[in-house]
Amino acid sequence: MTELASIAQASSIFFACWAVISGVSAWKREFIGKRKIELAELILAKFFEVRDAIAFVRNPLSFAGEGSSRSRDDTESPDEAKILDMAYVANERLRKRDSVFSDFFTLKYRGMATFGKDIEMAYVVINRVLNSISASAAMLGTHYWQRQGRVQMEENEFQQHLIEMRRHERIFWDHGDDQDEIRMKLSEAQEIFEKILLPCFEEQMTLYTILTSKLWSKAS
Repeated sequence: MTELASIAQASSIFFACWAVISGVSAWKREFIGKRKIELAELILAKFFEVRDAIAFVRNPLSFAGEGSSRSRDDTESPDEAKILDMAYVANERLRKRDSVFSDFFTLKYRGMATFGKDIEMAYVVINRVLNSISASAAMLGTHYWQRQGRVQMEENEFQQHLIEMRRHERIFWDHGDDQDEIRMKLSEAQEIFEKILLPCFEEQMTLYTILTSKLWSKAS
């Protein structure tokens, strides 16, 4: 009887310890899962803010006074200044949304540490988009718009000029179609984020289902 009592006591201690360890492990998994979901939600929210900010930057409609914060050169003619101001609108708008872009890129390394290095590619795509908008704005302001209707060109040269100018304008302005290069790049970044981040929501739901199923079966 003494041996049976000892075995029973040892077993009860073992199961008590197992219950504590299991409970801690479940809590840890739930805590880590919650932290991952919170970070995933934050990254996705900041991406959508960036997407809206880029749409604002590329809005073809401009308002009186936009671009006027540009530093002017005393040698600029009124026509040159007007063209340069018009091209500078994109950079001016980018600066107005600077905090949106900063908040987004600040999450890059946390995202890589939590979800893996593949998520970096989405940030690379967004960075290229922003650089391409700034580069096209500079090329339009200092070269293509300055030459348009002001510089005599041969027919072939003029046609090439139009092709290149329109290519930069399609980056500078949102033309609202499905073939818009910047929209396609943003969709590419979104697909990367969704592929990497959405599964963590599904994993948490699976864990929740398992835990609640066990609790329900015990209650029954």
